[in-house]
Amino acid sequence: MKKFHFFTLFVAAFLAFAPSGQAQKTKTKPDVRSSAPKAGPAPKIQIGKAESFKLDNGLTVIVMENHKLPKVSFRVFADYDPVLEKDAAGYVQMMGDLMSKGTTKRSKAQIDEEIDFIGASLSSSPNGVAGECLTKHADKLLDVMSDVLLHPTFPQEELDKAKRRTESGLAQEKNDANAIARKVGSILRYGKDHPYGEEMTEASLAKINVDQMKALYNMALKPNISYLVVVGDINKAKAEQYAKQYFGSWQKADVEKRTYPTPPQLEKAQVDFVHKPGAVQSVISITYPVELRPGTPDVIRSRVMNAILGGYFNSRVNANLREGHGWTYGARTSLSSDKLVGSFNATASVRNAVSDSSIIEFVKEMNRMRTEAVPAAELQVVKNVITGQFSQSLEEPGTVADFALSIARYGLPADYYEKYLEVLQSVTPEEVMTMAQKYVRPGQAHILVVGNKDDVADRLKQFSADGKINFLDAQGNPVKMNNQELPAGITAQQIVEDYVNAIGGTAKIAALKDVQTSATMQVSVQSLNVTTWQKGGNKVTMEMTMNGQVVSRRVYDGTAGAESGMGGARALEGEDLADLKEQASFSKEAGYLAGGYKLSLKGVEEVNGSNAYVVDVERPDGAKSTEYYDMKTSLKLREVRTTTGQDGEPSTMTIDFADYKETNGVKFPNTMTINGLMPIPISSTVSEIKVNAGIDDKVFNLK
Repeated sequence: MKKFHFFTLFVAAFLAFAPSGQAQKTKTKPDVRSSAPKAGPAPKIQIGKAESFKLDNGLTVIVMENHKLPKVSFRVFADYDPVLEKDAAGYVQMMGDLMSKGTTKRSKAQIDEEIDFIGASLSSSPNGVAGECLTKHADKLLDVMSDVLLHPTFPQEELDKAKRRTESGLAQEKNDANAIARKVGSILRYGKDHPYGEEMTEASLAKINVDQMKALYNMALKPNISYLVVVGDINKAKAEQYAKQYFGSWQKADVEKRTYPTPPQLEKAQVDFVHKPGAVQSVISITYPVELRPGTPDVIRSRVMNAILGGYFNSRVNANLREGHGWTYGARTSLSSDKLVGSFNATASVRNAVSDSSIIEFVKEMNRMRTEAVPAAELQVVKNVITGQFSQSLEEPGTVADFALSIARYGLPADYYEKYLEVLQSVTPEEVMTMAQKYVRPGQAHILVVGNKDDVADRLKQFSADGKINFLDAQGNPVKMNNQELPAGITAQQIVEDYVNAIGGTAKIAALKDVQTSATMQVSVQSLNVTTWQKGGNKVTMEMTMNGQVVSRRVYDGTAGAESGMGGARALEGEDLADLKEQASFSKEAGYLAGGYKLSLKGVEEVNGSNAYVVDVERPDGAKSTEYYDMKTSLKLREVRTTTGQDGEPSTMTIDFADYKETNGVKFPNTMTINGLMPIPISSTVSEIKVNAGIDDKVFNLK
């Protein structure tokens, strides 16, 4: 494994494994689509008859009896129109989460304790609450549920906790190409002026407050637009008693109606690109909005069509990209219905080298669905798969509750789900093609790619109707690549020289005799202490401790290198030794100027809000990195390297440097953040730097 900075050296020792790379080519499995079992009659579905009634406050109660088990589930759903959150995007979901975190009668701890005591479950969402318990505990569950629904307080301390958790998640997503693709894909499909196109950011999270939550709750959660769905070991009379007892006091009120324009469909395909520096893989998302309403005849037929295309493991796109070419671990498509607007999405994560080829295959399979009738055997296999999935889902009370709720919300026939499989089995190859022609539109799609523009972008122009690429940031905002002209005569050599001068200059660096750095590394909730000793510019020892125990120790004594730790001890050689030797230097960047390194200026890019020169660096042993230097301060902001993981596959690691502070005339970065080594960011904060304190040579003993 390549190790390129003392920070990552120790993290590698701490972790049991590094992130895996892209899929190897897999052996082609037999085509089960050619040997489908013969179609039989559709299974008879017995969901149970739903009975409904209304309370005086307008609450619609739906009861479905099922006495197989002594269990009952309750779900309250307020059916209000989506809310446009604007600069506080995310507060609706957070409101739903915080409903169960405290009431006028109970703290979060009390709620949790009472629910756990009876072995029940309880959850809240922006649309209401849900719970499940043994029949004998229904009274106790409903007492807590109704309290959560009717008397939430949205405690400030719980909001603060939620914000801290969310901040960590947002930080993690910054380096997650799949998360970026999901967020930007939503923005592209729906637009930022549509509720479905709003995505939480760090800026919007900071603006979320309790008052917003209370205002939404008081406006939207009213009984006259709500449903109470009761499923399980209960009868209508008992359900009515519970509904009146626990929800009869809920006060009705008018609820504001909201409408939103349907997001426009592209006339022609366009390529959208989010640059992820150093990425060795690309996430592809071919996406657009669709008008597919729940309960319409197209829903079941289009589900069959999408399953064939990319909706399950043996689908066409997965058979092509994964099984046939070995380009990905998984290629999928989805087609969703919604009362406002649905969506189509085709996605896969692939190696950079095959990004364009993968899009070609996606489009080929999409067009094949539109122009070729599906063989009967392949169609029957998919029907069997969906039938199995549907039948299995009926074992869950929540599924039955969802069915009952959908029938009520969308005005579906009472026997819609009982006849679901009959309709499914009747779908013909001609209907599948019709669905594809209606809902599969690669020529009108956003072809979104998150990856390394230097390796991928130019090869994607062929998929854009106008031959252009729209570059976006991770929040879906348009950006310009290399949008700033380079100063006349500027070179990579000059940029590195400016950096060396910015941190103190060659004279100050040369005056360094030894440097001892103490730092704390934060890996999720785990803290580790890292101490680095450097002497003479040619000796270094780096030691990581956890709970007072040495986890890893690396030493270069000016001639040889060694590593020791929980995994034993070994001499370092080759690339490992070259990495450690480089870290012995007080400024490896000054070493770039001494010879043996190849430097090239690639342009200008934005890094954390600052324009930065992009410099490619190739070390004498062939190791490469891309480094970003602030155009104003000349300080290094970022370093990106491609490393080889334990599985032999490449992965990208990014280190951001900040908070430069001067010690004895030399500036050192006091905070570093690494992404790519783990699913979550890893931070390092310097607590102390000692310069020319006189480090004993014994520190650099190899044994």
